[in-house]
Amino acid sequence: MSFALPPLRNPHRTIGDRTFDFDRQVAVMAIVNRTPDSFYDSGANFALEDAVAAALRAVAQGADWVDIGGVPFAPGEPLSVDDEAARVVPVVRALREKSDVVISVDTFHAEVARRSIEAGATVINDTTGLSDPDLAALVAESEASLVLVHSRAQPRTQFARPQYNDVAAEVRDFLAAKVEVARAAGIPDDRLFVDPGHDLNKNTLHSLELTRRLDVIAALGLPTLVALSNKDFIGEVLDKPKSQRLEGSLAAAVACVLNGARVVRVHEVAESVAAVRMVEAILRLREPAILKHNMSDANER
Repeated sequence: MSFALPPLRNPHRTIGDRTFDFDRQVAVMAIVNRTPDSFYDSGANFALEDAVAAALRAVAQGADWVDIGGVPFAPGEPLSVDDEAARVVPVVRALREKSDVVISVDTFHAEVARRSIEAGATVINDTTGLSDPDLAALVAESEASLVLVHSRAQPRTQFARPQYNDVAAEVRDFLAAKVEVARAAGIPDDRLFVDPGHDLNKNTLHSLELTRRLDVIAALGLPTLVALSNKDFIGEVLDKPKSQRLEGSLAAAVACVLNGARVVRVHEVAESVAAVRMVEAILRLREPAILKHNMSDANER
């Protein structure tokens, strides 16, 4: 068995000061949530200095990209635009002063996106699939890229017992429609990414199906981002709490890369970078860092 990766229409990307060839590499996106109630770290990076330090630590560990969030996806009370911007914009500004790393902001508000781009963000990561009708035009007027994510609920609202007849096909069709909306607003293909939204208005069986059939999403021809690090579907498969889902997260990320993912969004950066670099070598996307073992007349160790 060999792996045939779906072709990309625009694999060569310039995002801020960084360039990528997604025919030859997979980007690792680190997660930094400046929220008191974040899904994974429960507010460990809520203080500004802690959030900035976490972002710089991720860069030092090999992250190509840092995703900064100010509001959890989970249902809850809405946060005002001003309050959300006050959480994320200072982190963007401080990180941009110290690094050329790709910076995305996880927001569905056009106004938060505008302030974030002005502060130095180069990607907007919208987990609500353009719920704000002004967001696509706002991004189009900038040089920023846009991640289109599949979800079905209105922001921060309950969506109990989600049902799909064919989750991969339905997610693909949703994303294809949102891509057309983004294009109509003036965003070219070389500034678009798609994300099937593991666990977002989906149960564990849906997320597993998306993982094994990610090639259906990747066939859209745009770089596919997967955000599955430590999520509930991994916890339910393994019966493990969030703090013990690293191995499952790495396995799911590897499966997604083999099925066409080109960006992986992660909490544990160093471990994920190592896993991704190994998969790249298996796929012949990169050469080994060194070659010594059984390469000379003496057995090297």
